[in-house]
Parts: sequence; C-alpha cells; structure tokens
Amino acid sequence: MVLNYIWIAFFLVAFVIATVKLVFMGDTGVFPAMMDSTFAQSKTAFELALGLTGVLSLWLGIMKIGEKGGVVNAMARLLSPVFQRLFPDIPKGHPVTGSIFMNLSANMLGLDNAATPMGLKAMEQLQELNQKKDTATNPMIMFLVLNTSGLTLIPISIMVYRATPILFNGTKVAAAQPTDVFIPILLATFFSTLMGIIVTSLYQRINLLNRTLLLTLGGLCAVVAAIMWGFSRLDAELMNTVSLSASNVLLMTVIVAFILAGVRKKINVYDAFIEGAKEGFTTAVRIIPYLVAILVGIGVFRASGAMDWIIDGIGWLVAAMGINTDFVGALPTALMKPLSGSGARGMMVDAMSTYGPDSFIGRLSCMFQGATDTTFYILAVYFGSVGIRHTRHAVTCGLLADLAGILAAIFIAYLFFH
Repeated sequence: MVLNYIWIAFFLVAFVIATVKLVFMGDTGVFPAMMDSTFAQSKTAFELALGLTGVLSLWLGIMKIGEKGGVVNAMARLLSPVFQRLFPDIPKGHPVTGSIFMNLSANMLGLDNAATPMGLKAMEQLQELNQKKDTATNPMIMFLVLNTSGLTLIPISIMVYRATPILFNGTKVAAAQPTDVFIPILLATFFSTLMGIIVTSLYQRINLLNRTLLLTLGGLCAVVAAIMWGFSRLDAELMNTVSLSASNVLLMTVIVAFILAGVRKKINVYDAFIEGAKEGFTTAVRIIPYLVAILVGIGVFRASGAMDWIIDGIGWLVAAMGINTDFVGALPTALMKPLSGSGARGMMVDAMSTYGPDSFIGRLSCMFQGATDTTFYILAVYFGSVGIRHTRHAVTCGLLADLAGILAAIFIAYLFFH
C-alpha cells in the first residue's frame, strides 16, 4: 500500500508544481517535458526488462544447476545458524538460504548483473513459503532491506567514473585520486546496512543480542576493516585491476563449481541450465509492468521540477538553522538514488562536472551514489516478480536505511574532505 501512495504522490505533486510553473511563471515547456518523460521512461522500462532477459536466463540457469547439484543446499546448511536468527520464519536448511547468500555476495562485489537474477530466484523461493501470496513476509522484507541498504565492498563503477575525464570549466579533467572515496563509501554503506538490519529486526522482534549474530556481525566488521586497509595501500590503477580481477575470478569460480557439482551428482547439466533459463525469460516478461509504473512515476516527478524545488527548500532550511550548507549541492544524488540508479548516476556526473571531481560536492555525490541502493526500483521489481501488493514495513525500513547512509556519508565527507 505504501508504494501505491508514493506512486500517486509522484503524479499529484508533479501536476501541482507544473501547474504553478505554467500559470504563475509562464513555463510552457513543463507539461510537454512531463509527457515526453512518460513515453521515454516507458521505453526505458521495456528496454531494461529486455536487457535483463539474457542475464536472467543465464544466471537462473546456473542457479538451477547449483540447485540440482546440491551446492545451494550445502550453502543453506552452512549458513543456517546465522540465517535462522535473521530469518526465523525460513525452515532450517531451506534452499532459499543459499540463494539469498549468493545474491548478497554478488551485491557486495558490485556484480549487479549477477545479483538481480539470484535475488529474483530467492524471492520465488520465499514466495513458495508465503501463506498470503499478495502480502510480503518478514523474510522477504529483511532480504530486500539488505538489498536496498546497498552494502558494496568494491564500488568499481564509481571509481571508474572518477577516473574518466569529464568537462569541467571548459577543460576535461579527472579526479586526481579516483580511489579517495573508496574508504568513505565503505564506511557509509556499512552504516546503512547496519541500520537496515537493526530497524527491520525491531519491526520483526528479532533478538540481535545473541552470540551467533554478534560474532557474525563482528566478523563482518573485521573483514570490512581488513579489506579497507588492504585496498587503501594500493594505488588507483592497481586497486581497479585487483578489484576487477578478484570479482570476475570469483564469479567464474562459482559457475565452474556449480557445473562440477552437477557432474558429480550425475545430472544432465545442460538440461538443468535450459530449465532454469526458461524461468529467467518468464520472470523478465513478468516484471515489465512494474518497471513501467515506477520509472514513469519517477520521470514525471523529475520533469516537473519537483526535485529541484525540494533541494532549494532543504538548502533554505539548513541555512536558516545556521548549519553549513556545503553538502546541499550534492543532495540531488542522494534524493534520486532511492528512485533511480541511472538518474542518481547522472546527478553524480553532473555534480562532478559542475563543481569538479575533487571538490567537496563532487566527492560527496560519489559517496551518496555508493552508500545506498535504488530502494523503490528494487521493491517494485522484486515484489512485482512474485505478485506482492501489500509491502508492509518494507518501504519504511528501506528508507530509514537510506537515511542512515545519507547522514553517515555527509558526516564522513566532512571528516575526510572538508
């Protein structure tokens, strides 16, 4: 229901603001811009789903091999102690545990193309356990909040954008140190994920103060710290090389391991892949209406100028409170990220072009881009893939995690770069 109200609000707010701009400011281009946006975003939604078809077919095919080869079940048994506490409603040793782990691992490595099919597979398995097919379950919500909080250990794409020369003051320039935002992004996204787990656990009355979860979260903190320390000692070129190589080697290892597991179990690996790939095709078709709905709503909201008005209002309010306003110029990226990944990426590039890649705003925009994920897009696609209409506390928990990531990014940016 929350997504329903937000979607309606996109159009109503956009219409009111566009009407004010037309009647009182004489802006005759605002309504044509909004209508153009509806057609453009509808096309984008279809192209996104079409582009996902091949990737979904590939990875759901690989997942089917792993499932029949026993790898997914083995991972489920290994992770059972932790997942039983974070996902108490999932039966012990259920295969969905392995699918969730694969999805979160791909997300942490920045492998979006691999993470989405694995996540959709996990949602299908969670839906099999769902007694009320149109209502989100607690495990579904915890899983999606972990996704929307955007925990990424290696933000490759952001570092690539910073290393790419862009036009600034008439000259093409790149960041002097493209990797200088690496540690700040890791810190910000870690706080976002931690807040997501805490808030969702409070809603679902999950006890986090038990030995297993404390040891697991503590161990993850240690791993994150070790990775940050190790990468911080590398130069920019070597860091990009190592992170890219490590990610792709790990991904290829997973594919080969799944195939070998299928061979060991003496299953027909090829037929298993085809079976899973067929599921990928049908899933891609099923999410098209949900993509069209959310992207058109966001596009109209942007085209009306509502986003610009929000930013100007926040800037005025912050200044009135006597708080330093240097961070306000980067807020378009932060506010756009829950709505649209490509939109936020455009805002980040625009901030670097306007203020410079090595400016405070340029760096903070990159941190906003890496601190959280596209909350509404993820909720629309993942819930839409299994026909969930009642999302319960998913939106609230996801947005609170986003807010924690944004506030952490601002604080850390002042600490590192101001």
